[in-house]
Amino acid sequence: MLLYFITCVSFFLFLKPLLSLKPLPSWASEVRLISLSLESISQLFRNQFLVGLLYQIHTRMSLGKKTLHSSKVENVEDTQDMSVLDLPELVLECILERLPPDSLCQMAGVCRSLRERCVSDYLWERHMKQKWGRVIGPVAFREWKWHVASKRSVGSARHGKQRNFMRLVSFSWPFSWMRVKVDANNSIKQFSSLPNDSVMAWYLALESGNFWFPAQVYNRENGHVGFMLSCYDAELSYDPHTDTFQARYPPHGRRAVSIEHGIPWERLRAPPVDTPPHDLHISDCLNDLRPSDHIEIQWRRNKEFPYGWWYGVVGHLESCDGNENYCLCKSSDTVVLEFNQYTSDSRWRRTSISRKDHREEGNEADGFYGGIRKIENEISIWKHLWPSEVLD
Repeated sequence: MLLYFITCVSFFLFLKPLLSLKPLPSWASEVRLISLSLESISQLFRNQFLVGLLYQIHTRMSLGKKTLHSSKVENVEDTQDMSVLDLPELVLECILERLPPDSLCQMAGVCRSLRERCVSDYLWERHMKQKWGRVIGPVAFREWKWHVASKRSVGSARHGKQRNFMRLVSFSWPFSWMRVKVDANNSIKQFSSLPNDSVMAWYLALESGNFWFPAQVYNRENGHVGFMLSCYDAELSYDPHTDTFQARYPPHGRRAVSIEHGIPWERLRAPPVDTPPHDLHISDCLNDLRPSDHIEIQWRRNKEFPYGWWYGVVGHLESCDGNENYCLCKSSDTVVLEFNQYTSDSRWRRTSISRKDHREEGNEADGFYGGIRKIENEISIWKHLWPSEVLD
């Protein structure tokens, strides 16, 4: 018991000097606040208001004069200027990677150094893939390259390029800070010309609807019964106000160009093969086709029309009862294709093609069947588009 008492008293005497420590100076809390703000700056930049405020922060962010009191000497720190560019390079890069496209555009107007970072292809490739990756393919990329080359051939003055960049950005994100950048003499002091072939320029051209790109549309013409479970090539333009697209379909025979509005994202896809709509796709899967395989096949009304891709499945020969143990359909030279969206007595329900020497088959009455591609990833999309009623 005595030993316990002595231990407690000793421990108390040891802690007494520590408990009598002088309180921290008043400026210590400010230092802690600055530390916390730097740690959370990445999350704060997501707020558009704070991103807009960054311009003022970059121009001048004063730490203020702090008077440090001590028992011996009184020091007064000099006023210092701090910029967001003083952050470590890795920290600044992580912040910019988390900014949405509109905030990147705002950041590009802060200063030249931030502009060079914010317009880099590295930052915009992620946004391009995230929003446009499903509907933009190699065909659209080639079209954009041709579009850029044609603009270069025409040529324009440096000042004109700057104004074109600002007009493109302000069309998509007309924030008040942009209007401040243009002075009364119609000169843009803070912006240099944006390269026409940059990923940012491509993204803004798509986002504004100024660039028409090639893609394919499921169930064209608002799901017209004559195009159910098909996918046709078209030129698309984005409408940023409705978050939908308008499509221009090529003329069919004597029919003029058809235009469709209000197309949602889920009815679009990038062309899965690099085959123009009037050309026959060379089939490379014929020897692998088996009953129950899911396929897309080219079909057109007559040879003046472009092809569309139609969904179907591989069926069994009439001589086969469907028993897997005795089925010889996979070794037959004839491949049966079924389109189960049509009634069993419809002339569009079944057709057959040659496995060995298939080219284009058909006639003017039933249309012409072209190339075939076996599908896997697109099956769920076709099932989602399945008509509510069986077609005749």
